[in-house]
Amino acid sequence: MQLESNRIKLSLFDESDLSLFIDMSTCPQLMKHICKPYTVEEARVAFYEKSKPWNFKCEQWSCFGITDISTGEKLGNIGLKMVNSAQKKAEIGFMLKVTAQGKGIASEALKLLINYAFSDLRINKLVAYCSTGNIASYRLLEKLGFSREAYLKDNTTINNMPVDDYVYGLYTSVT
Repeated sequence: MQLESNRIKLSLFDESDLSLFIDMSTCPQLMKHICKPYTVEEARVAFYEKSKPWNFKCEQWSCFGITDISTGEKLGNIGLKMVNSAQKKAEIGFMLKVTAQGKGIASEALKLLINYAFSDLRINKLVAYCSTGNIASYRLLEKLGFSREAYLKDNTTINNMPVDDYVYGLYTSVT
């Protein structure tokens, strides 16, 4: 399966996404708002876990590689995970390599995933967790219509430090 805009395509994870996934997952700069950077082996295991076949009952992520259509360059990844299949509620997450940030790529990828989730999967609500220090990500979520629903004090621990998170939600407008 593949989703496309004029500039990018989202394709389910395959071996061509492994190298970038490992690079990003082991990078302290990129992981500072997500979790402690992985070791190479932890990143490899996580990649193969996120590459497994997915359905509504899965407790794992369905992940897509983000690729520049004109150059074939791998730019990052984006995915969703069902958090409540009965309510058709899914969590989303995304990460871009440093050189792809600030160019509207995340916005395009998120729009494609939102449309797919609401139109094709018939998801009722998308949620996103974002550290309060990740200004670029929460501004993007707000720009695309997500509403801040909660502030979670010391919600996660990254590098042995408590981190506060915002919770964002977006309801379907598809009938």
